[in-house]
Amino acid sequence: MKLLFIGDIVGQPGRRAVRDLLPELRERHHLDFVVANGENSAGGSGITPKTAAEIFSAGVDVITSGDHLWDQKEVMELLANEKRFLRPLNYPLGTPGQGGAVFQARKGTAVGVMNAQGRTFMPALENPFTLAANEVKKLRAQTKIIFVDFHAEATSEKIAFARMLDGQVSAVVGTHTHVQTADEQIFPGGTAYLTDAGFTGPHESVLGREIAPVIQRFLTNMPQRFDVAKERVILHGAVVDIDETTGRASAIERVQSPWLPAV
Repeated sequence: MKLLFIGDIVGQPGRRAVRDLLPELRERHHLDFVVANGENSAGGSGITPKTAAEIFSAGVDVITSGDHLWDQKEVMELLANEKRFLRPLNYPLGTPGQGGAVFQARKGTAVGVMNAQGRTFMPALENPFTLAANEVKKLRAQTKIIFVDFHAEATSEKIAFARMLDGQVSAVVGTHTHVQTADEQIFPGGTAYLTDAGFTGPHESVLGREIAPVIQRFLTNMPQRFDVAKERVILHGAVVDIDETTGRASAIERVQSPWLPAV
């Protein structure tokens, strides 16, 4: 089967790119399942039921998140009612929502998806390294095809987490930095890896935000309003080819698809 992961969707430009580009990507890559990180989909920070509905209607099967999970108060509705929405698994016991679940691909194949968050240079959470084993075991009881979105800052933490899970999951792809890396590979145990998928949104920007206010913040250290930029919109992500019988990945390919406005 072929799974597409879409890197952090930033604001309205990112949502529009997913809506317009996903049909062509589905046809070109013969996609069976689509996962997207949506934690920046609402105005560039957080996610709401409305922006999640727009992403789902575009053809995304599962939405993952990260450290901007709580930026919009409406997220509580998603956590309570939307099973296709995942939060990082390493929140304390009793936190609303779920960090992993099994879903059905278009051909009926069961696909496990797990979301975890790193701790280096990130908000304090429980240790994802110690919690991952139980979550993977739970998912593997239902399917060998497991995709992991590891939302983390430090490259070393992402690599170590993926190396720990090599042979137990189909793929580990990082998010959070918004900069697509060029280190896609298949580990010896059959796990596909990419340090960061990049982001889906305006790239004539600073990580999706207007350039001038960010520069001003660095110059003055004074608060600024970081509006979502608008130009050079690109969908970033990765396509993973997975053996349905073994759950091992056979290939991973980075995706960079420009969105072109209608003339």
